Amino acid sequence: MVERFMNPWHDIDASRISPENFVSVIEIPKGSKKKYELDKRSGLIRLDRILFTSTHYPSNYGFIPKTLAEDNDPLDVLVLCSEVLDPLTIVECYAIGVVTMIDKGEVDEKIIAIPFRDPVYSGYRDVSTLPQHMLQEISHFFEVYKALEHSETSVKKILDREQAAEIITKCMKAYEKAFPEGKAKKPAQKQADQQKS
Repeated sequence: MVERFMNPWHDIDASRISPENFVSVIEIPKGSKKKYELDKRSGLIRLDRILFTSTHYPSNYGFIPKTLAEDNDPLDVLVLCSEVLDPLTIVECYAIGVVTMIDKGEVDEKIIAIPFRDPVYSGYRDVSTLPQHMLQEISHFFEVYKALEHSETSVKKILDREQAAEIITKCMKAYEKAFPEGKAKKPAQKQADQQKS
């Protein structure tokens, strides 16, 4: 019998994800140069690369389960927190804004979120109330973090929490359409389905 790990993209209970209150799964700790990503097939975290630049992630970084963004990955999330969070930690959050950017010519959106249980940050309710330098740091990071890889990114706008909620809703609907059974099929099952059709 083949055992399967829980996949945090697909196997988190859907009742824990809404535009106003959602679980985030951390991939990359704040301050890291290690670009960890979810391995979609296993549900484990894999090392994608070490950042080529001297910059490091300005916040904890991960994704919102049960969502599908335009890049065919789960919707990215920046979790602003007073502590560094470990990979595969789940954090109950709310959105206060969204970074919209272009990465390799494609739209890329990153929700800015706050943990409910962090007394240092939980007073922030909209991105407009954050210190301006914090937003500049986030924008600067995403403008330059791929420069030495000869890959172009540009931050377009940082939008408010209402627009963040709209993007989360859109990505939840896209997930439901792509995965009507709530999870990805195993590769063997996909092959069997293709042989039947």
